[in-house]
Amino acid sequence: MATKTDTKRSQIMRAVKCKDTVPEMVVRRLVHSLGYRYRLHRNDLPGKPDLVFGPRRKLIFVHGCFWHGHTCKRGNRQPKTNANYWRKKIQVNKERDKSTLEELRARGWEILVLWECETRQETLRQRIDTFLRSTKQIASSSFSPGSRAPSADIVK
Repeated sequence: MATKTDTKRSQIMRAVKCKDTVPEMVVRRLVHSLGYRYRLHRNDLPGKPDLVFGPRRKLIFVHGCFWHGHTCKRGNRQPKTNANYWRKKIQVNKERDKSTLEELRARGWEILVLWECETRQETLRQRIDTFLRSTKQIASSSFSPGSRAPSADIVK
């Protein structure tokens, strides 16, 4: 028999969305206010990027810190129940993210990964505008889901 906490937890997990999340909506509104237009979740691209700027060959992913294993406070939070399951799940997510970005880079896309915690920072507007205005590679580094350095999150 499910306990009240199990029922509540199940209800919470069902409410978790993969599209139109609050951080994604913050980024979408900001990008639109900067005058850029984009396509959403193109399923012909690996990982179904959150925002696609086709003619510019640029993509933006908005990652949830917990789900994608960021090194911030929220991303480092360890679940109290079923910890092994969640550690494995997050590790698989990080590996999938890495292979997705490698494949997209191989196809010639430039990518900006924004973390949920970064959507609350004052520098977000400038960072997005700089990324979208640039016509050359901003930074070239391996994808590191735990990286906090802004330049490490922009990959070509």
